[in-house]
Amino acid sequence: MNTQILFTQNSAMSWALPGWLAWLDSDHVLEDRNDDTDKKWVWHRLIPFAFLHLGCLAVVFTGWSWTAVGVAVLLYWVRMFAITGFYHRYFSHRSFKTTRLAQFFFAILGLSAIQRGPLWWAAHHREHHRVSDQAGDIHSPVQEGFWWSHMGWITRPANMVTHYSRIKDLTKFPELVFLNRFDWLVPVLYALGLFVLGAVLETFQPGLGTNGLQLLVWCGFISTVVLFHGTCTINSLCHVFGAQRYDTGDDSRNNLWLALITLGEGWHNNHHQYPGAARQGFYWWEIDMTYYGLKLLEAVGIIWDLHPVPASVYSQTFTSANTFTTSNLNPSIQVQPRLRTSKLMEPCR
Repeated sequence: MNTQILFTQNSAMSWALPGWLAWLDSDHVLEDRNDDTDKKWVWHRLIPFAFLHLGCLAVVFTGWSWTAVGVAVLLYWVRMFAITGFYHRYFSHRSFKTTRLAQFFFAILGLSAIQRGPLWWAAHHREHHRVSDQAGDIHSPVQEGFWWSHMGWITRPANMVTHYSRIKDLTKFPELVFLNRFDWLVPVLYALGLFVLGAVLETFQPGLGTNGLQLLVWCGFISTVVLFHGTCTINSLCHVFGAQRYDTGDDSRNNLWLALITLGEGWHNNHHQYPGAARQGFYWWEIDMTYYGLKLLEAVGIIWDLHPVPASVYSQTFTSANTFTTSNLNPSIQVQPRLRTSKLMEPCR
Protein backbone atom coordinates (compact mmCIF):
# COMPACT_ATOMS: atom_id res chain seq x y z
CA MET A 1 0.00 0.00 0.00
CA ASN A 2 1.52 3.29 -1.09
CA THR A 3 0.18 6.02 1.18
CA GLN A 4 1.28 9.59 1.41
CA ILE A 5 0.27 12.79 3.09
CA LEU A 6 -1.45 15.00 0.58
CA PHE A 7 -2.21 18.68 0.95
CA THR A 8 -5.69 19.31 -0.36
CA GLN A 9 -5.65 20.95 -3.72
CA ASN A 10 -7.54 24.19 -4.26
CA SER A 11 -7.06 25.22 -0.64
CA ALA A 12 -7.81 28.90 -0.17
CA MET A 13 -4.91 29.23 2.31
CA SER A 14 -1.54 28.18 0.91
CA TRP A 15 0.48 28.07 4.12
CA ALA A 16 0.99 24.76 5.86
CA LEU A 17 2.09 23.60 9.30
CA PRO A 18 5.50 21.91 9.43
CA GLY A 19 6.15 18.27 10.23
CA TRP A 20 3.88 16.39 12.61
CA LEU A 21 1.94 19.58 13.33
CA ALA A 22 0.39 19.11 9.89
CA TRP A 23 -1.98 16.59 11.50
CA LEU A 24 -3.66 19.47 13.29
CA ASP A 25 -4.74 20.77 9.89
CA SER A 26 -7.77 19.05 8.32
CA ASP A 27 -6.39 19.85 4.87
CA HIS A 28 -3.68 17.26 5.51
CA VAL A 29 -5.09 13.78 5.22
CA LEU A 30 -3.65 10.31 4.88
CA GLU A 31 -5.02 9.29 1.53
CA ASP A 32 -4.25 6.59 -1.01
CA ARG A 33 -6.15 6.93 -4.24
CA ASN A 34 -5.54 3.25 -5.00
CA ASP A 35 -6.37 2.02 -1.52
CA ASP A 36 -8.23 -1.31 -1.51
CA THR A 37 -10.24 -0.08 1.49
CA ASP A 38 -12.34 2.04 -0.85
CA LYS A 39 -15.91 2.04 0.49
CA LYS A 40 -14.89 -0.19 3.38
CA TRP A 41 -14.76 0.79 7.02
CA VAL A 42 -11.42 2.18 8.14
CA TRP A 43 -11.68 1.12 11.74
CA HIS A 44 -9.03 3.34 13.30
CA ARG A 45 -11.01 6.35 12.09
CA LEU A 46 -13.79 5.29 14.45
CA ILE A 47 -11.64 6.19 17.45
CA PRO A 48 -13.09 9.73 17.76
CA PHE A 49 -16.63 8.32 17.57
CA ALA A 50 -15.80 5.64 20.11
CA PHE A 51 -14.38 8.31 22.43
CA LEU A 52 -17.59 10.36 22.18
CA HIS A 53 -19.81 7.35 22.84
CA LEU A 54 -17.71 5.98 25.68
CA GLY A 55 -17.68 9.44 27.23
CA CYS A 56 -21.43 9.15 27.65
CA LEU A 57 -20.88 6.27 30.06
CA ALA A 58 -19.22 8.64 32.50
CA VAL A 59 -22.74 9.68 33.48
CA VAL A 60 -22.61 6.68 35.83
CA PHE A 61 -20.04 8.60 37.88
CA THR A 62 -21.29 12.18 37.42
CA GLY A 63 -25.00 11.52 37.88
CA TRP A 64 -27.52 14.01 36.62
CA SER A 65 -29.22 17.24 37.57
CA TRP A 66 -32.08 19.17 36.06
CA THR A 67 -29.56 21.88 35.21
CA ALA A 68 -27.27 19.55 33.28
CA VAL A 69 -30.12 17.83 31.44
CA GLY A 70 -31.82 21.13 30.64
CA VAL A 71 -28.66 22.71 29.25
CA ALA A 72 -27.93 19.53 27.24
CA VAL A 73 -31.38 19.66 25.63
CA LEU A 74 -31.03 23.38 24.93
CA LEU A 75 -27.62 22.91 23.32
CA TYR A 76 -28.97 20.02 21.24
CA TRP A 77 -31.57 22.28 19.65
CA VAL A 78 -29.30 25.31 19.31
CA ARG A 79 -26.52 23.33 17.64
CA MET A 80 -28.99 21.40 15.50
CA PHE A 81 -30.26 24.76 14.24
CA ALA A 82 -26.70 25.79 13.40
CA ILE A 83 -26.32 22.61 11.33
CA THR A 84 -29.72 22.69 9.61
CA GLY A 85 -30.11 26.43 9.20
CA PHE A 86 -26.54 27.37 8.35
CA TYR A 87 -24.37 24.36 7.48
CA HIS A 88 -27.19 23.07 5.30
CA ARG A 89 -29.52 25.80 4.12
CA TYR A 90 -26.97 28.61 4.06
CA PHE A 91 -23.47 27.26 3.38
CA SER A 92 -24.62 24.35 1.21
CA HIS A 93 -27.55 25.93 -0.62
CA ARG A 94 -27.23 29.70 -0.06
CA SER A 95 -30.99 29.91 0.44
CA PHE A 96 -30.77 33.31 2.15
CA LYS A 97 -28.31 36.11 2.76
CA THR A 98 -26.60 37.28 5.91
CA THR A 99 -23.64 39.32 7.10
CA ARG A 100 -20.06 38.14 7.20
CA LEU A 101 -20.09 38.35 11.00
CA ALA A 102 -23.27 36.27 11.28
CA GLN A 103 -21.98 33.53 8.98
CA PHE A 104 -18.77 33.41 11.05
CA PHE A 105 -20.72 33.14 14.30
CA PHE A 106 -22.99 30.35 13.06
CA ALA A 107 -20.00 28.52 11.55
CA ILE A 108 -18.46 28.47 15.03
CA LEU A 109 -21.74 27.31 16.54
CA GLY A 110 -21.98 24.54 13.94
CA LEU A 111 -18.42 23.43 14.66
CA SER A 112 -19.37 22.88 18.30
CA ALA A 113 -21.62 20.05 17.04
CA ILE A 114 -18.44 18.19 16.01
CA GLN A 115 -19.57 17.51 12.44
CA ARG A 116 -16.37 18.88 10.91
CA GLY A 117 -15.99 22.21 9.15
CA PRO A 118 -18.71 24.14 7.29
CA LEU A 119 -16.85 24.09 3.97
CA TRP A 120 -16.19 20.34 4.13
CA TRP A 121 -19.86 19.82 5.01
CA ALA A 122 -21.14 22.04 2.20
CA ALA A 123 -18.81 20.63 -0.45
CA HIS A 124 -19.90 17.05 0.20
CA HIS A 125 -23.55 18.02 0.41
CA ARG A 126 -23.55 19.81 -2.93
CA GLU A 127 -22.07 16.72 -4.53
CA HIS A 128 -24.74 14.58 -2.83
CA HIS A 129 -27.46 16.56 -4.60
CA ARG A 130 -25.68 16.28 -7.92
CA VAL A 131 -25.50 12.47 -7.82
CA SER A 132 -28.11 11.59 -5.22
CA ASP A 133 -28.49 7.81 -4.79
CA GLN A 134 -26.30 7.19 -7.81
CA ALA A 135 -22.92 5.45 -7.80
CA GLY A 136 -21.07 8.65 -6.92
CA ASP A 137 -23.17 9.41 -3.84
CA ILE A 138 -20.83 8.79 -0.93
CA HIS A 139 -23.55 8.26 1.69
CA SER A 140 -26.45 6.65 -0.13
CA PRO A 141 -28.24 3.82 1.72
CA VAL A 142 -29.54 2.69 -1.67
CA GLN A 143 -25.98 2.10 -2.84
CA GLU A 144 -24.20 0.97 0.31
CA GLY A 145 -26.76 0.18 3.03
CA PHE A 146 -27.70 1.67 6.39
CA TRP A 147 -24.50 1.63 8.41
CA TRP A 148 -22.28 2.96 5.65
CA SER A 149 -24.67 5.82 4.87
CA HIS A 150 -25.15 6.56 8.58
CA MET A 151 -21.49 6.88 9.56
CA GLY A 152 -19.22 4.44 7.73
CA TRP A 153 -18.62 6.85 4.85
CA ILE A 154 -16.94 9.30 7.24
CA THR A 155 -14.19 6.74 7.96
CA ARG A 156 -13.09 6.58 4.33
CA PRO A 157 -9.85 8.61 3.91
CA ALA A 158 -10.88 10.07 0.55
CA ASN A 159 -14.01 11.54 2.12
CA MET A 160 -11.98 13.53 4.63
CA VAL A 161 -10.85 15.89 1.88
CA THR A 162 -12.54 19.28 1.50
CA HIS A 163 -13.24 19.81 -2.20
CA TYR A 164 -12.73 23.56 -2.37
CA SER A 165 -13.49 23.63 -6.10
CA ARG A 166 -17.17 22.95 -5.26
CA ILE A 167 -17.45 25.87 -2.84
CA LYS A 168 -15.58 28.73 -4.50
CA ASP A 169 -18.26 31.13 -3.28
CA LEU A 170 -17.19 30.35 0.30
CA THR A 171 -13.40 30.11 -0.01
CA LYS A 172 -13.14 33.89 -0.48
CA PHE A 173 -13.66 34.18 3.29
CA PRO A 174 -10.33 33.30 4.92
CA GLU A 175 -11.90 33.08 8.38
CA LEU A 176 -14.20 30.28 7.16
CA VAL A 177 -11.28 28.45 5.57
CA PHE A 178 -9.33 28.74 8.83
CA LEU A 179 -12.23 27.31 10.85
CA ASN A 180 -12.60 24.52 8.32
CA ARG A 181 -8.92 23.60 8.38
CA PHE A 182 -8.68 23.61 12.17
CA ASP A 183 -12.07 22.10 12.86
CA TRP A 184 -10.89 20.58 16.17
CA LEU A 185 -10.30 23.98 17.76
CA VAL A 186 -13.93 24.95 18.46
CA PRO A 187 -14.90 21.53 19.92
CA VAL A 188 -11.94 21.70 22.32
CA LEU A 189 -12.88 25.22 23.42
CA TYR A 190 -16.51 24.13 23.69
CA ALA A 191 -15.58 21.27 26.03
CA LEU A 192 -13.34 23.49 28.14
CA GLY A 193 -16.07 26.11 28.31
CA LEU A 194 -18.59 23.57 29.57
CA PHE A 195 -16.24 22.36 32.28
CA VAL A 196 -15.45 25.89 33.42
CA LEU A 197 -19.14 26.87 33.39
CA GLY A 198 -20.02 23.84 35.49
CA ALA A 199 -17.25 24.62 37.96
CA VAL A 200 -18.41 28.23 38.25
CA LEU A 201 -22.01 27.14 38.85
CA GLU A 202 -20.89 24.64 41.47
CA THR A 203 -19.01 27.41 43.30
CA PHE A 204 -21.48 30.29 43.05
CA GLN A 205 -24.81 28.48 42.51
CA PRO A 206 -24.48 25.16 44.37
CA GLY A 207 -28.26 24.87 44.56
CA LEU A 208 -28.30 24.03 40.83
CA GLY A 209 -26.67 20.70 41.68
CA THR A 210 -24.20 20.56 38.81
CA ASN A 211 -20.43 20.73 38.35
CA GLY A 212 -17.81 20.88 35.63
CA LEU A 213 -17.55 17.18 34.87
CA GLN A 214 -21.31 16.64 34.95
CA LEU A 215 -21.93 19.49 32.52
CA LEU A 216 -19.18 18.20 30.25
CA VAL A 217 -20.66 14.69 30.16
CA TRP A 218 -24.24 15.79 29.53
CA CYS A 219 -23.62 18.70 27.16
CA GLY A 220 -20.31 17.69 25.63
CA PHE A 221 -20.84 13.96 25.18
CA ILE A 222 -24.47 12.90 25.49
CA SER A 223 -25.99 15.91 23.73
CA THR A 224 -23.39 15.76 20.95
CA VAL A 225 -23.80 12.02 20.32
CA VAL A 226 -27.60 12.32 20.09
CA LEU A 227 -27.17 15.33 17.79
CA PHE A 228 -24.75 13.44 15.56
CA HIS A 229 -27.04 10.45 15.12
CA GLY A 230 -30.06 12.71 14.62
CA THR A 231 -28.31 14.47 11.76
CA CYS A 232 -27.11 11.21 10.23
CA THR A 233 -30.64 9.80 10.04
CA ILE A 234 -31.32 12.11 7.11
CA ASN A 235 -28.68 10.23 5.11
CA SER A 236 -29.45 6.73 6.36
CA LEU A 237 -33.23 6.73 6.96
CA CYS A 238 -34.70 9.59 4.95
CA HIS A 239 -33.82 7.88 1.68
CA VAL A 240 -35.58 4.69 2.85
CA PHE A 241 -38.61 5.44 5.06
CA GLY A 242 -41.36 7.92 4.31
CA ALA A 243 -43.52 9.27 1.51
CA GLN A 244 -42.52 10.69 -1.86
CA ARG A 245 -44.51 13.69 -3.04
CA TYR A 246 -42.21 14.36 -5.99
CA ASP A 247 -40.36 12.21 -8.46
CA THR A 248 -36.89 13.60 -7.86
CA GLY A 249 -35.04 10.76 -9.55
CA ASP A 250 -33.76 9.45 -6.22
CA ASP A 251 -35.15 7.80 -3.08
CA SER A 252 -35.51 10.91 -0.92
CA ARG A 253 -38.56 10.75 1.38
CA ASN A 254 -40.68 12.98 3.57
CA ASN A 255 -40.71 11.74 7.16
CA LEU A 256 -42.52 13.57 9.96
CA TRP A 257 -40.66 11.84 12.80
CA LEU A 258 -37.25 12.68 11.37
CA ALA A 259 -38.45 16.23 10.75
CA LEU A 260 -39.26 16.56 14.44
CA ILE A 261 -35.84 15.47 15.69
CA THR A 262 -33.93 17.49 13.06
CA LEU A 263 -35.92 20.73 13.12
CA GLY A 264 -37.49 20.16 9.72
CA GLU A 265 -34.86 18.27 7.73
CA GLY A 266 -37.14 15.25 7.46
CA TRP A 267 -39.10 16.87 4.62
CA HIS A 268 -36.34 15.53 2.46
CA ASN A 269 -38.26 14.74 -0.70
CA ASN A 270 -39.51 18.32 -0.72
CA HIS A 271 -35.95 19.50 -0.32
CA HIS A 272 -34.64 17.38 -3.18
CA GLN A 273 -37.36 18.74 -5.42
CA TYR A 274 -36.25 22.33 -4.79
CA PRO A 275 -33.00 22.54 -2.76
CA GLY A 276 -32.74 26.32 -3.07
CA ALA A 277 -35.74 27.09 -0.83
CA ALA A 278 -35.18 28.29 2.73
CA ARG A 279 -38.06 26.12 3.91
CA GLN A 280 -38.34 22.35 3.61
CA GLY A 281 -41.79 21.94 5.06
CA PHE A 282 -43.63 23.23 2.01
CA TYR A 283 -47.04 23.35 3.71
CA TRP A 284 -48.19 24.76 7.03
CA TRP A 285 -48.79 21.31 8.50
CA GLU A 286 -45.23 20.20 7.70
CA ILE A 287 -43.44 21.32 10.85
CA ASP A 288 -40.15 23.00 10.00
CA MET A 289 -38.64 24.54 13.11
CA THR A 290 -35.50 25.59 11.27
CA TYR A 291 -37.57 27.72 8.92
CA TYR A 292 -39.39 29.32 11.84
CA GLY A 293 -36.03 30.13 13.40
CA LEU A 294 -34.81 31.63 10.13
CA LYS A 295 -37.94 33.78 9.92
CA LEU A 296 -37.20 35.04 13.43
CA LEU A 297 -33.65 35.93 12.41
CA GLU A 298 -35.09 37.68 9.37
CA ALA A 299 -37.46 39.68 11.57
CA VAL A 300 -34.55 41.08 13.58
CA GLY A 301 -32.44 41.80 10.50
CA ILE A 302 -29.74 39.17 10.93
CA ILE A 303 -30.64 37.40 7.66
CA TRP A 304 -32.70 38.44 4.64
CA ASP A 305 -33.84 37.40 1.14
CA LEU A 306 -35.06 33.97 2.18
CA HIS A 307 -35.71 32.04 -1.02
CA PRO A 308 -39.35 30.91 -1.27
CA VAL A 309 -40.76 27.75 -2.80
CA PRO A 310 -41.85 28.66 -6.36
CA ALA A 311 -45.53 28.41 -7.16
CA SER A 312 -44.71 25.93 -9.93
CA VAL A 313 -43.35 23.49 -7.34
CA TYR A 314 -46.57 23.64 -5.32
CA SER A 315 -48.56 22.78 -8.43
CA GLN A 316 -46.70 19.54 -9.05
CA THR A 317 -47.77 16.26 -7.48
CA PHE A 318 -46.22 12.84 -7.90
CA THR A 319 -48.14 10.43 -10.14
CA SER A 320 -45.60 8.01 -11.58
CA ALA A 321 -41.93 7.66 -12.33
CA ASN A 322 -42.36 9.54 -15.59
CA THR A 323 -44.98 12.25 -15.21
CA PHE A 324 -46.40 14.90 -12.94
CA THR A 325 -49.87 16.38 -12.96
CA THR A 326 -50.69 19.92 -11.97
CA SER A 327 -53.42 19.18 -9.48
CA ASN A 328 -54.62 22.72 -9.03
CA LEU A 329 -54.94 23.33 -12.77
CA ASN A 330 -56.38 21.14 -15.49
CA PRO A 331 -55.70 17.55 -14.33
CA SER A 332 -55.22 16.44 -17.91
CA ILE A 333 -52.18 18.69 -18.30
CA GLN A 334 -48.91 16.85 -17.87
CA VAL A 335 -45.45 18.34 -17.45
CA GLN A 336 -42.09 16.66 -17.55
CA PRO A 337 -40.39 15.72 -14.27
CA ARG A 338 -37.77 18.11 -12.94
CA LEU A 339 -34.33 17.06 -14.09
CA ARG A 340 -31.75 16.98 -11.34
CA THR A 341 -29.26 19.65 -12.24
CA SER A 342 -26.29 21.34 -10.70
CA LYS A 343 -27.86 24.74 -11.46
CA LEU A 344 -29.86 24.54 -8.25
CA MET A 345 -26.56 24.19 -6.43
CA GLU A 346 -25.06 27.39 -7.81
CA PRO A 347 -24.38 29.98 -5.12
CA CYS A 348 -26.99 32.66 -4.66
CA ARG A 349 -25.73 36.07 -5.73
